[in-house]
Amino acid sequence: MKKPGDYQGRVEECVAYLEDIIPFSPDLVIQLGTGLGGLADRIESELTLPYSEIPHFPHSTVESHNGNLILGRLCGKKIAVLQGRFHYYEGYSSKEVAFPIRVLSLLGAKTLLLTNAAGGLNPIFLPGSIMVLRDHLNFLGENPLRGRNVDSWGPRFPDFSTPYHPELIKIALDSASHCKIKNVVSGVYVCIPGPSLETPAETRWLRDCGADAVGMSSVPEIIVARHAGMQVLGLSAVSNVNDPDNFQPIILEDIIATAKSMEPLLERLIVEIVGRLTF
Repeated sequence: MKKPGDYQGRVEECVAYLEDIIPFSPDLVIQLGTGLGGLADRIESELTLPYSEIPHFPHSTVESHNGNLILGRLCGKKIAVLQGRFHYYEGYSSKEVAFPIRVLSLLGAKTLLLTNAAGGLNPIFLPGSIMVLRDHLNFLGENPLRGRNVDSWGPRFPDFSTPYHPELIKIALDSASHCKIKNVVSGVYVCIPGPSLETPAETRWLRDCGADAVGMSSVPEIIVARHAGMQVLGLSAVSNVNDPDNFQPIILEDIIATAKSMEPLLERLIVEIVGRLTF
């Protein structure tokens, strides 16, 4: 029996609230990360809701993240845009971080396109590269599926042999080629807790673990999306690449500025990808 105010109850209350006011059930969710919130201006918006007005939604405490849920259309597709995200390092649990994805999956969304800013670990990457995620490492130390499983939301032990949908990866790479966008690569993303940035030894270790880029977000949302049966595509804006043997200071403002400078390319790529999707 559900306890008042438990996680399932909060999700269901939020779903019921949004069902009454959203103009349609979205097919696609686009989650925008650090410095990448401008795509929202390309959306034919039908409803914009600040996170603060949505029951039980967390509130972003990061300045570079706007906090809005936007319902609208892009390339004729019905989409929900999460303009800004939440992070484990803000003090939220991984369940709370992934709360919006859980809610939108229950509102009918079947596909998640997620963006983030990341630091490069692969020495052949260049700053300003776009990495299409092929796999990930969850080094948060927490999983959003921990605890009682709600069987109607997904299986107790979901399969993660293909966390990122192969056809969506192909569409992303084909779209980049069509748009003549250079420095588009693919690789493994690792999520760490933060908020402290990596030491040289940690950078070397993460690289040795098989990661090509590192960040502090996205994996909880991806886990919940796959648990809910959603198809997932992840894009990382690689803001810097650090060599553990010639380590340079990592300045957050520089990361945000680089991600912001990549925004036009990412917007063009995302628009092309969305235009190629079929639902």
